[in-house]
This record gives sequence, structure tokens and C-alpha cells, in this order.
Amino acid sequence: MKIGIAGTGRMGTAIALRLLELDHEITVWNRTPEKTAVAAAAGAAVAATPAALASASDRIITIQTNATAMEAVYTEKDGLLSGNVRGKLLIEMSTVRGDDHRALAPKAAAKEAVLIECPVSGTVRPAREGKLVGFAGGTPEAFTDAQPLLDQLCRRVELIGPMGAGANMKLAANLLLIVFWQALAEACSLMQSVPIGPERLIDLLADSNIGAGILKARGAQVAAALEGRHTGAASFDIDFMRKDLRDMLEEAKALGTSLPVAARTLKCFDETSLADFGEIDATQYPAWWISRTETEQA
Repeated sequence: MKIGIAGTGRMGTAIALRLLELDHEITVWNRTPEKTAVAAAAGAAVAATPAALASASDRIITIQTNATAMEAVYTEKDGLLSGNVRGKLLIEMSTVRGDDHRALAPKAAAKEAVLIECPVSGTVRPAREGKLVGFAGGTPEAFTDAQPLLDQLCRRVELIGPMGAGANMKLAANLLLIVFWQALAEACSLMQSVPIGPERLIDLLADSNIGAGILKARGAQVAAALEGRHTGAASFDIDFMRKDLRDMLEEAKALGTSLPVAARTLKCFDETSLADFGEIDATQYPAWWISRTETEQA
């Protein structure tokens, strides 16, 4: 396939590398051109504008930081919708609110393009391995068209419902994940006076009734951070989680409900960012939380 990818941050780059390994013809674009370097070195072509990306591709994946960036990549001068998108499939993977995707759909339809949303659960490593979980929203026809490509990126992908349903499902999944990191940090802080090593602590927690899959997958990094060791580049940092929490709270307000646990978690993460640690990975957060508590007690 000739596939365009608009947005080569951590996830967009991992998706590009995955698809290059499967012998697809990949073209990439990013607002910050330097971020296309890894994909380009692996064999991807680089488009000068989103419009040029659209013209060079039969299928286009977009994965942006937030709704503002998503809107811009589609509708700004030289945006995707100003290019040749007639009859082409647009797969929107950004983590945003359902309303954001619903607002974009008629704009794509006006250009005779087919839009489907499919935000994904998983970080860089699952993206590289084709083991994401996809939450699609749109028409059954668009999903059928997109599924052969999505199956190469996801170990499981399902059509949740009409446009916007996939976005809400992604926010719901991320709510569980994000508040877990806060809960894990607090659980680790309870063990400060117990003579148990971080590796054994995390192993026991992962094997308990609440042992989340993410802890089994990334527990070694949590333990390393608790021991004060470097754990590598961030794949899902605090500032990204803050953005998602704000979207969740806005969605809850629109639905007339409340998310008190999410709201309190956001306050904790805001404090982390204010202390200039917003770019740390989620796996480093329990160690930061403990060091913060120790500082307060000093």
C-alpha cells in the first residue's frame, strides 16, 4: 500500500517503522521536520506539506498531539483536505474527544474522502510489534476498508460504533491506565519502611489480584526507576496524561457526570509538571512520587 503518516512523534514513528518492515511504501510529514528523520532513515519518503502527503498516498494515518493539532493538519492552508483525497481513506488515530472527530467528519466528506477514527491503546513497543488495540468509530463500510491495514498494527481492533464512539472508548481505557499510575505510586509509598527490594515489590504487585497487564509489561522499568537507575526515553509521559485527563473531564462535564478520581489525579500530575518533571515516563512516576514525599518530610 501507499500509506501516508501525518505526525511522526513517538507513536507515529513507531507505526511508520512497523509498516516499512511490512514492505509498504510510506510517506511521512511532521510539523517539526526534524522528527521525520528516523522514519526517513528507515526508507520513508518525506512530504513537504500535508497536502503533498495526501496526493502521494492511497491511505493516510493521522496521529496528532491534541485536537488543535489534528484540526490544523486537516484544514490549514496546505492541509490534508486541500490535497487530493477524493475516494481515499483517512484513519484518524489521535487521542481526542468524540466531538472533535464528529466535527471533522463532514469536512472530510465534503472532499469526498472516507474518514474513520481509530485511536489505539498501547505505547511505542506494541506499535513496533503490531500489538496495539484499536477502537474504531465510523461506518461499517469504512471499517471494512480500513481493517486490513489496522490488522497489521493491532492485535485486536473493533468497530465500537459511529464516529466518536472510538474516541470515547480510548478515553475510558486511558482513564483506567492513568489513575493506575497514581495508585501504584501511592502503593509503593506505603512500602517505604518495609525491607523489600523494588524488583520483588513490583513482581508481587504484578502477581496480585490487581496485577495490571501494564505492570507485567513494564514492571522492570518501574523497579529500575525505584532503584534510581535510568529507564530510557519516555513513551507515555506525565504531560501527555495531563492532556488526556483534561479531555476526560471535559467529556464528563458534557455528559453531566463527574470523574472525581480523574480530577484528583490531574491535580497530582499538575504538581509534577509544575516541578519540571512533566516529561518523565509513567514508569518513573512512582519513584518521583516517593522522592516528593521525602522532600516534604525533610
